[in-house]
Amino acid sequence: MVKIISKYLMAACFIVAGVNHFLNPAFYLKIMPPYLPWHSFLVYLSGLCEVALGLLLCVSKYSRFAAWGIIALLIAVFPANIHMATHPELYPEVNLAALWIRLPMQGLLIAWAYWYTRPDTGREVTRRTAAA
Repeated sequence: MVKIISKYLMAACFIVAGVNHFLNPAFYLKIMPPYLPWHSFLVYLSGLCEVALGLLLCVSKYSRFAAWGIIALLIAVFPANIHMATHPELYPEVNLAALWIRLPMQGLLIAWAYWYTRPDTGREVTRRTAAA
């Protein structure tokens, strides 16, 4: 039950964050590392991916795929978090500790998403027992 509830919580977080890319693109444009091209395109693309992956996470048939997608997305946006932490002068409105805490938080989010890439062992045992 905890796994199911937390999966929907993760999905909601990604959907809300993704929608925010469209409601507040200026924030995301500001955190884009200068070495990446097409800032606006990448902001909207990442927002679209967050919404889509959050929705797919809610569909059991696609939740494993969505979880792997979320992991890939978190890895893809990690340079923006590194950029923010190593250039805190560009983000005076954000607490310096918060900038650095975001880095290991990405690892925790990846671990959380990884949980949904694994088959639900309770269901697998039930299926195997029923098939025997």
